[in-house]
Amino acid sequence: MKLQNYSLVSEFVLYGLCTSRHLQHLFFIFFSGIYVASVLGNLIIVVTVISDSHLHSSPMYFLLGNLSFLDIWLASFATPKMLRDFLSDRKLISFGGCMAQIFFLHFIGGAEMVLLVSMAYDRYVAICKPLHYMTMMRRQTCVGLVLVSWVIGFVHSISQVAFTVNLPYCGPNEVDSFFCDLPLVIKLACMDTYILGILMISDSGLLSMSCFLLLLVSYTVILITVRQRTAGGVSKALSTCSAHIMVVTLFFGPCIFIYVWPFSRFSVDKLLSVFYTIFTPLLNPLIYTLRNKEMKIAMKKLCNHHVTSH
Repeated sequence: MKLQNYSLVSEFVLYGLCTSRHLQHLFFIFFSGIYVASVLGNLIIVVTVISDSHLHSSPMYFLLGNLSFLDIWLASFATPKMLRDFLSDRKLISFGGCMAQIFFLHFIGGAEMVLLVSMAYDRYVAICKPLHYMTMMRRQTCVGLVLVSWVIGFVHSISQVAFTVNLPYCGPNEVDSFFCDLPLVIKLACMDTYILGILMISDSGLLSMSCFLLLLVSYTVILITVRQRTAGGVSKALSTCSAHIMVVTLFFGPCIFIYVWPFSRFSVDKLLSVFYTIFTPLLNPLIYTLRNKEMKIAMKKLCNHHVTSH
């Protein structure tokens, strides 16, 4: 059968998280709360960093504000559609909407990975080269790091979508997830996509593993450097970097498992997908605010200012 004789698929059917109507109504209430908390939590961090002159001028909080901005988008690229589908009998998504979900997932995910590496570099300079911190992490450098993260995320995402959108889809259109993800969508193409799938998923796996290894090296160098300089310095460094390490573990764990560990199969575990796309954006603001005294003080000031102004 020639390629031009294929009938193009105009929409995809999403299986969602479950088929039970009762469970879907419970999930709607639960995940609605999680989504609102994620967006509000990250939005509060962004507003706090922008409104507080001390935090806004600090490289660490400037990068944190950008991380929260990305987390708002990570929580929003698929969750609103999933919530609406919980109340729908047929869970449909247009071809363009499906490609958009793939694009935003890889764009935001790729940018966030690189940004986490930038945040690790910021901690390395702050702990290992404190006298040169403000020189090495001046505003132009921070803006450059953020721009690089966005550019890498964009290039990575475009490389994924460019191949996916041009594949021939002629019949099967059922995606066994609550959103369109690359491994599941390319399996629906009417051609042998094994080699192409290996290359495309290797792209995501390579980006994930490269960033994760850079992060491991950064934090290892920090601990070794501090240990050589001061007694008891390792515990202090761990206390300073613990929030970053927790976020890195929670963010990269599911991602690496999905794109690297099951290398011979392209099925995506729904539980990991839920954690990666819904819970991680919520955990980031919780981790950074509950363990950060400066952020809590700035939030109180912002709240008090808002109350007194009214």
